[in-house]
Amino acid sequence: MDVRVNDKIEMKKAHPCQNKIFTVTRVGMDFKIRCDKCGHEIMIPRSKVEKNIKKIIRE
Repeated sequence: MDVRVNDKIEMKKAHPCQNKIFTVTRVGMDFKIRCDKCGHEIMIPRSKVEKNIKKIIRE
């Protein structure tokens, strides 16, 4: 899956703040994503992120 830094991704499951849109800030073996609503940053393994992505939003 072709995910790049600064892409916005929509996840299948919502963050506890009820937002599904995240911004990718780091790509590698782990992804670092930031919630667009509350600003919380999360490090998640690549396999888990790729499985839970609904769509990629590029500008």
